[in-house]
Amino acid sequence: MTRKRTARLRRTLLAGTTAVAVTAVTAGIVAAAQEPAKAATGPELSLIAATPSVTLTTYKEEPGVYLDLGTYLIAEGKPLEFKVTRKSYKDPVSVTQTVYEGGKAKAKKLPTGTVKDFSGLPGFVKVTLTDKAGKKVLTRTESFCPNNASGRVRPDAPSTSKYPESCPTNPFTLGSVWGVEKGWAANTYAGSYSEPVQLPAGTYTAKVGVAKKYRDLFGIADRVATVKVTVVEESFEEEEGRTEAAPRFGKAGEHAGHGAAHQAPNAHAGHGPGHAPAPAEAAAPVTSGAGPSYNVGHGPLKAAPPALPWAVKKKQQKSALSLRARDTSGQTDGSRQAPALKPLSKRPAGKPSVPDVPKPDLRSLPAYGITISDGDKDIPGKDYLAFSANVWNAGPAQLVVDGFRSPGKAKMDAYQYFYDAKGKQVGYTPTGTMEWDPRPGHVHWHFTDFASYRLLKADKKEAVRSGKEAFCLANTDAVDYTVKNANWHPNNTDLATACGEENSISVREVLDVGSGDTYTQDLPGQSFDITGVPNGTYYIQVLANPEKRLKETNLDNNSALRKIVLGGKPGKRTVTVPAHDLVNAN
Repeated sequence: MTRKRTARLRRTLLAGTTAVAVTAVTAGIVAAAQEPAKAATGPELSLIAATPSVTLTTYKEEPGVYLDLGTYLIAEGKPLEFKVTRKSYKDPVSVTQTVYEGGKAKAKKLPTGTVKDFSGLPGFVKVTLTDKAGKKVLTRTESFCPNNASGRVRPDAPSTSKYPESCPTNPFTLGSVWGVEKGWAANTYAGSYSEPVQLPAGTYTAKVGVAKKYRDLFGIADRVATVKVTVVEESFEEEEGRTEAAPRFGKAGEHAGHGAAHQAPNAHAGHGPGHAPAPAEAAAPVTSGAGPSYNVGHGPLKAAPPALPWAVKKKQQKSALSLRARDTSGQTDGSRQAPALKPLSKRPAGKPSVPDVPKPDLRSLPAYGITISDGDKDIPGKDYLAFSANVWNAGPAQLVVDGFRSPGKAKMDAYQYFYDAKGKQVGYTPTGTMEWDPRPGHVHWHFTDFASYRLLKADKKEAVRSGKEAFCLANTDAVDYTVKNANWHPNNTDLATACGEENSISVREVLDVGSGDTYTQDLPGQSFDITGVPNGTYYIQVLANPEKRLKETNLDNNSALRKIVLGGKPGKRTVTVPAHDLVNAN
């Protein structure tokens, strides 16, 4: 990881990280939170500043300030909840608010155009900065994701938030749930989805207010939060020196997830290039995908947002373990964190069977993040077509696959498991194999024949097939959290725990309901070799469960096509990617 990325990781509090207690709650927040809730169909909302002053850092090597001003939106009386959906990629994204009449929840459709995508409410807050002389130096608006870094503001509020851990940014997301739990506050700062601003070292006054259209829509008082801002300039070397003198991270191997500042050690960092820094400091593998919180798929395209400090994350993990101990089996409706699914210690006994119980429904998203690359110095004279691909589970049941290795065998035998409505295992069936992938950027167990990637000609006949057909399953993207039994807090988003080690005797890989697994096709052997492919119109096909070994509710929706046009000359190939209905993301 470069110094540039390290510095960025340390200086922001991510919008869209796991819900944790807000550590900078002042008397002003508590007072606002303890006012009696008014009788209304929606929550009582207020914007507050957690602290009267903040210190922000700009770096000599990378000038720019991230405006995490510590302003929060509090929800009282009732939670603030939205469901954001689109019927298909031909339809615009729409949003409904959950309101309450007579104690019953009711969906209230918000005006057309309120949202444009799934990343949050656009232009929610307006930020104005003035310098010491009172001169205005900045005016900007920020989007607001209600699932942002958040926490309780009073002791009798629910101990955990039922809402997901960020607003997804995958261009082919189909449904999302946003919310601020009652008695909770969500940070209005947009994290790494916000661009830094250029501010010289000095003192400023920031005024933050909710835009009028949202005040009118949600009944938010017209109050401006004022924060004194001190900008200091440092260098990366100075900051690193302080960190080395006072380490604050967990032990090696205590990895918290796939993205952000909590990557596993090199051997398990993801499906892209390895990451040498310690797990708490390592950046997320860069990618064009985005996950339930800050999980970003497998491979490099776009950097993921930074995560919460490791010490805070550890506290949250301990709290989650305590809550899971009280969870009921089979609880995957989004109201609680589902209990972890762990591999069994030995092969299943008894006769294999496929019982009549709910099963997963694997579906593919159209390819995106499509680029042309070459073999560089390693494989000169080659042209490759790289892209991101996602297979997701529309439910209503999890996909659970265990692998078991006989002593001395190179591969594991894989089995799919089935569960009844109470979470009890009621059957299993053989479903192929798992193999150890020692290549840099992998270094974990792959379940074979999970998906297949093919480049089809204009007549839909196959031109090239990718060699990539084995995968480690992890919940990297929240594709549709409005489907039945969607789990808003999926467990195995960390490849280090989901995909095992070379000496593992068994592994369990899970794709939860509502979530998908993004891979970027950017490693040697994983992209389409188009060196000899003529220019013209083609389709990238992403095909889930190609050999139909996995048992699903529906096998007719496993394929997705994305149209592309190849051009250029050898060594300088080009690709044009038309919009996919209303989704114009290459």
